[in-house]
Amino acid sequence: MEKRVRVRFAPSPTGPLHIGGVRTALYNYLFAKKHGGDFILRIEDTDQTRYVEGAEQYIIDSLIWAGIEPNEGLSTGDKGPYKQSERKDIYKKYVQRLLDEGKAYYAFDTADELNTARENTPNWKYDHSSRMSMRNSLSLSKEQVEELLSNDAAHTVRLKIDPNETVIVNDIIRGKVVVNTNELDDKIIFKSDGLPTYHLANVVDDHLMEISHVIRGEEWLPSAPLHVLLYEALGWEAPDFAHLPLILKPDGPGKLSKRDGDRLGFPVFPLDWKDPKSGELSIGYREQGYLSAAFINILAFLGWNPGTEQEIFSLEELVEAFSLERVTKAGAKFDPDKAKWFNEQHLKVLPDQNIAEQLQEFLSDNSVDCKKLDLIKIAAMMKERVTFVKDIPTQAPYLFAAPNSYDEKTVKKKWKENSADIVNQLITIFSDVDTFKANPLEETFKSAVENMEVGFGQAMIGLRLTLTGKGGGPSLFEIMELLGKKEAISRIAQGVDRIELLKQTA
Repeated sequence: MEKRVRVRFAPSPTGPLHIGGVRTALYNYLFAKKHGGDFILRIEDTDQTRYVEGAEQYIIDSLIWAGIEPNEGLSTGDKGPYKQSERKDIYKKYVQRLLDEGKAYYAFDTADELNTARENTPNWKYDHSSRMSMRNSLSLSKEQVEELLSNDAAHTVRLKIDPNETVIVNDIIRGKVVVNTNELDDKIIFKSDGLPTYHLANVVDDHLMEISHVIRGEEWLPSAPLHVLLYEALGWEAPDFAHLPLILKPDGPGKLSKRDGDRLGFPVFPLDWKDPKSGELSIGYREQGYLSAAFINILAFLGWNPGTEQEIFSLEELVEAFSLERVTKAGAKFDPDKAKWFNEQHLKVLPDQNIAEQLQEFLSDNSVDCKKLDLIKIAAMMKERVTFVKDIPTQAPYLFAAPNSYDEKTVKKKWKENSADIVNQLITIFSDVDTFKANPLEETFKSAVENMEVGFGQAMIGLRLTLTGKGGGPSLFEIMELLGKKEAISRIAQGVDRIELLKQTA
């Protein structure tokens, strides 16, 4: 019987969630949904020294915004608790089992003793070749160990790794990874503060939560052999592994970092993050104006491709197309321009009503009165011309208020001696139009230009300049319809006077 697919995203609340972490969550989510399985959120907070206030909620908020919510974890599910700090007693049981079976041992070495060993021996590691020269329950007598424990002497627990054995990690993405145990050290699995290390905690949790596939970042690949040994020591079947490629900086080698985003001007976090200690604000993709659908589309292609020419995917389409077999081994270079392109493509197909709602929120946040504006029409008019919804008022300010300036280059080049006469005649003609809609206005314009025997382009640019102050933009007649007869004609007349004045003073 095939095992049920159960995957987990297990971040540590040590700071804001990097987009690499969101991509890991996304791939887990897509894999789970593709196979009708479960996507679990587990918070790995055993390292209390690095805990950052607000980071846990930030992780949850980020997943919700991206639309990749877990169906199990934290507040739902029967295999919790889903926070490692609440599972301390569970880990103690398995540590004791390893100790009782001689597969792990107590280590009483102080920090100074460990530093001395490292200083005295190049490339020193705590393993089969050095453990008997250190202070641990293998080198000390039973009585010494019992005395140290009864006196609450500070200690850790290390996994006892036998020398010269072969460990095989079968990775879905990377194939067979073979490691000799001589390359490994006796890793600490339980710390002196009474909490497990990541290595033990994640193995125990994955087993008890019946995780079928561990899909995580490449940085955990060196730890995979240790985890396989832990599964063997505990007598458990290991899950299937898949280690994802790194997300690389746009220029040069190396992993993408916040520093690269700051340097090149793009976000590396999904949401705004304010550092609780320094107060430094890092802008997120949401606040930058990215649509959540575009954001996950960007991340999906950082290390995976569908094997077709299709690039624009909804979340549902990604679920259908995704497979771990099409995830690459090589790192994926992040391209900020491509990220913007993805947002442009998703914006084009977003319903006008949705864009209008976002635009209204943006305008309200910036104290712009939008009660009298037809934002749905503005959305339809502009969505194929901008990268972000917030660009609409910047690129087309004339849709929200009469222009107070006119493009100097266009005026100098295109506004001729007879332009004022042409536009004034058009004002008279448009004033008599009963149905002030785009199509009738365009037909009226074409007829008028033909009767006046003037150039179509000259008449059009003159009309556009007076109405919008710009030399280009969306359909002029749709703009006129949007503004309404009174406002449009008033603007055009005012524009003629202002441009003529500009020409005289130039």
